[in-house]
Amino acid sequence: MTYLGRILAVMVLACACARGRAQATAPTEQTAATTRATLPQTRPAAEHESEERWHFSLAASTYVVANERTYVQPTVTADHAWLHLEGRYNYEELDTGSLWLGYNFAGGEKLTWEITPMVGGVFGSANGVAPGYRGSLSWWKLHLFSEGEYVYSTDHSSDSFFYSWSELTLSPVDWLHVGFAGQRTRADKADRDFQPGLVVGVSFEHIAFSTYVFDSHEAKPTWVFALSVTF
Repeated sequence: MTYLGRILAVMVLACACARGRAQATAPTEQTAATTRATLPQTRPAAEHESEERWHFSLAASTYVVANERTYVQPTVTADHAWLHLEGRYNYEELDTGSLWLGYNFAGGEKLTWEITPMVGGVFGSANGVAPGYRGSLSWWKLHLFSEGEYVYSTDHSSDSFFYSWSELTLSPVDWLHVGFAGQRTRADKADRDFQPGLVVGVSFEHIAFSTYVFDSHEAKPTWVFALSVTF
């Protein structure tokens, strides 16, 4: 083979190798499209993945009310992206349940907020329909939480009532929170519609325990012991 022929042969072999490497490393059109579809458009991957998961919580509050029956008030929630589902018992009234459907909104960075407008049905000792809400506001070590509803009674219009629960707490360390609470309920037959109170609680990973005392200035205050688990 002449010298020129050898050069041409080497050039042809190099081109063939380069083409082979390009075909091996270049993604197909389908693979590229799949990759683009899985990339987050506006959120970090971890946040996007979190929104695609279901989040659940189980909570039980034990009410110790002077001269009345001690009772447990359980609440179950399930959230998936914007969807909020919730079930309560002994909240609006003793021996009464309620089911809720809501829409989650959230935002903020240093000052974060969440709000969930809801609509629910109440059944049992009390019956009715209720618009309601859950919301929170967090900044630094401060956290404000509130939930409320107005039950339009289908039994007697005079039984319609606004129910609410609110907390303002400070967390000096991650596992401890202390602050103020207030409730407006008919589940326990308090002398006043709105009961102010104090709260102290601890948390560890997905478990939290809080103790509340309402009407602490009274001779016989109301105690509430709340345990919650999230997963």
